[in-house]
Amino acid sequence: MAKTPTGLTAADLFERNRKWAASMVEQDAGFFSDLASQQAPEYLWIGCSDSRVPANELLGMAPGELFVHRNIANVVAHSDLNALSVIQFAVDVLKVKHIILCGHYGCSGVGAALNYTRVGLADNWLGHVRDVREKHGKYLGNVAGKAAADRLVELNVAEQVINIAQSTVVRDAWERDQPLTIHSWVYGVHDGLLRDLGITISGQAEIEPKLQAVLQGYLESPK
Repeated sequence: MAKTPTGLTAADLFERNRKWAASMVEQDAGFFSDLASQQAPEYLWIGCSDSRVPANELLGMAPGELFVHRNIANVVAHSDLNALSVIQFAVDVLKVKHIILCGHYGCSGVGAALNYTRVGLADNWLGHVRDVREKHGKYLGNVAGKAAADRLVELNVAEQVINIAQSTVVRDAWERDQPLTIHSWVYGVHDGLLRDLGITISGQAEIEPKLQAVLQGYLESPK
């Protein structure tokens, strides 16, 4: 795919939009009419706002197949009504069957939290990731540099998965036996591939053993 030129004006972007819409209709004349008639995704994707992590594209999914929420460093805080409202709408209204929490290697937000780098107002938001660093510091003790940043990315994913699982929306869904599975993934910007951290949970009883298995692996791993 050709690289998008820099310095595009608003008029340029509208023109690119018209060409894209025309190409979609050329491939499927009913594409937009079908899309407008309903929204019935089975997946909620919670990921980072990083422009290099396009959720639909990296999963090979078309518009309408993925409900998406993004923020800096893919955080799900218990006090964040934005994220919680998205989860509630996805679970209670859209009846998604899967929630994918996906971080990515090379996350600048996680890197700033790891190294206590000041970036401005976002420092307040990244306090959530610094909390993860402090909470799970012993799992960072045997790594440094890029390896430490990668591990904090993974630990942050693990922590946010637990936050999702402990939300009232998800607990209520499981209590009424609604099928719902939470996934812990990390995307490699350097190779375009997804990794499964192994914290895949479909009920409260699965949280602790799967989390501990992943954390124990960090203690045993040399890097």
